[in-house]
Amino acid sequence: MSVVALIDYGSGNLRSAEKALARAAQERGLAREIVVTPDPAVAAKADHIVLPGVGAFADCMGGLTRLTGMVEALREAVLVRRVPFLGICVGMQLMASVGREFGDHKGLSWIGGEVVRMSPSDPDLKIPHMGWNDLRIIASAHPVFAGIETGAHAYFVHSFVFKPTDRSHLLATTEYGGAVAAAIGRDNIVGTQFHPEKSQATGLTLLGNFLVWAP
Repeated sequence: MSVVALIDYGSGNLRSAEKALARAAQERGLAREIVVTPDPAVAAKADHIVLPGVGAFADCMGGLTRLTGMVEALREAVLVRRVPFLGICVGMQLMASVGREFGDHKGLSWIGGEVVRMSPSDPDLKIPHMGWNDLRIIASAHPVFAGIETGAHAYFVHSFVFKPTDRSHLLATTEYGGAVAAAIGRDNIVGTQFHPEKSQATGLTLLGNFLVWAP
């Protein structure tokens, strides 16, 4: 049975993500063991890896680095072994070169770019951006977005946004006083600013696609 490592570093809605992944696997008839773990040894051997994240960039990065050996295990698994990886919300943002929330903080630097505070063109739009928004799918051929079309609804909760250096890494956007990165990715790595575990049919489709993804 394939192992899906859901990384527990003190910064994520783990129960909801675990349940959503299990349901997505069940609906596809997949034999997947969803393992919530703070253990780098488990992450190192996993077949798929999910990194959730809720809170401030620096706090999440600090929580990850405090798990001795975890950053190195993730780097080996994702960048060397090319294990399929999904970052969710701040888990996606941590892939950036730098996060600029309450100062500048180094990220994992897996995808070049910065995480900056949202600045919608409409001053009446509230920050944080919270609630349901339509997706605009840019990379419609990406396997993780199979069956998800522009206009699909997804659930967002965030005040900061990932701005990738290379626009080709932008997989989907949403509109909130301007185009906002909703998903980014390259190679075996994908990240969503929205929460698939809270995005009902859209989220379950994406998670199911991720669980069968073999880049």
